[in-house]
Amino acid sequence: MSFRHDFDPTSLREYDIRGVVGRTLHSADAFAIGRTFGTIVARGGGKTVAVGFDGRLSSPSLEPELVRGLMESGMEVLRVGLCPTPMLYYTATTMETAGAVMVTGSHNPPDYNGFKMMLGRKPFFGAQIQEIGSIAAAGTVVNAAPGSVRDVDVESEYITRLISDWDGGDRILNVVWDNGNGAAGNVLQRLVRSLPGKHTVLNGEVDGNFPAHHPDPTVPKNLEELIATVKAQGADLGIAFDGDADRIGVVDDSGAMLFGDQLLVILARDVLKSYPKGVIIADVKASQVLFDEVAKAGGTPLMWKTGHSLVKAKMAETNSPLAGEMSGHVFFADRWYGFDDALYAAVRLLGIVARMDGPLSAVREAMPQVINTPELRFDCPDTRKFGVVSEVAARLKEAGATVSDIDGVRVSTGDGWWLLRASNTQAVLVARCEASTEDGLERLKAALSAQLEASGLAAPDFSGANAGH
Repeated sequence: MSFRHDFDPTSLREYDIRGVVGRTLHSADAFAIGRTFGTIVARGGGKTVAVGFDGRLSSPSLEPELVRGLMESGMEVLRVGLCPTPMLYYTATTMETAGAVMVTGSHNPPDYNGFKMMLGRKPFFGAQIQEIGSIAAAGTVVNAAPGSVRDVDVESEYITRLISDWDGGDRILNVVWDNGNGAAGNVLQRLVRSLPGKHTVLNGEVDGNFPAHHPDPTVPKNLEELIATVKAQGADLGIAFDGDADRIGVVDDSGAMLFGDQLLVILARDVLKSYPKGVIIADVKASQVLFDEVAKAGGTPLMWKTGHSLVKAKMAETNSPLAGEMSGHVFFADRWYGFDDALYAAVRLLGIVARMDGPLSAVREAMPQVINTPELRFDCPDTRKFGVVSEVAARLKEAGATVSDIDGVRVSTGDGWWLLRASNTQAVLVARCEASTEDGLERLKAALSAQLEASGLAAPDFSGANAGH
């Protein structure tokens, strides 16, 4: 049976395939992904692919078409069902499948959906995703005998494995969780029943309409209900997940939000007790405080490119026991498998807090205090965004500035640092500034604005952008 398919070009992203259901993403795309990804697996000598899906309204209709495409490529499909993305990663890792595909829109609006993939134990991204498009357009798929499909139930095993790394002390915690109506719902409800302490789960039902709030825990507005409940209950901390539970958000006992880099400081101090001089990786958007605190705790801080697939690849290369991103992805290779898992990160964090003498807020407040802007995102055409960053880098180097060009440009001055990078997934530039004083922050913003203007772009809107951290 002949096959050929054209994807909407906007759906083939750097780290996944994603689009608006019914507009840029259709069930025919799901079949084509199965047919082409199955071809790639088969050409590598593989045979088994694990498949899971999140709680979005469109996921139950996309998943069967994906499975059908995989089977037509001769794959043995292990159907995990509705689950958080890390549970699929766990299945693929422990069952040693040749590949895995998760149907998920992550933290995007309800009308979006998408596909995240693994090939063997490695993330599938960048040029590999473009290869999906080129194989489909050319119709160069394998012709194989039909594959097979079977359901696998790994939920109990996954929860047992999460619990097995609980390492808390005698302190009994009061914890509030916000599932945000995301895909972790069923697993989370079972997980908290097995953890010591008192646990309250908000928005535990899986509901692709996301009636309570948008499932993105890095946005303060989405944490309002969690913060209010933590305060009302006098809880020790609150934990939130994104739509597929590969990203975590944390608030302390005072209701203050811990940023991704602050959370990584707390986790790194604990992990480094077992890994003297261990490499701890964070992305270029992280605070200098993180890198300094890792070094102070005896670790080897490593600044790397933003993007969960890129971080995972760098972890494997450097034997890093722990990595994290400002976006809330946390990767444990210490006692875990090196993939981003918000449920696992939560269990490890609770263990640390249960061994603390004082409140989590005291640890946050004791960290060096800096003033920074949040992540500033502003429009710039795809055809121009990387060129702008290159122009800025060239001018700065010519001027003798202290520049890191690992991912965009990160400029260090006596005041602090500022960052400008091109998004890998959108037609935007991303900027951030951090200083120890208000005056210093203003100078950094001015330097960033001057560089953008020299490349013909307006300065980003800084209004209301200063935040303590």
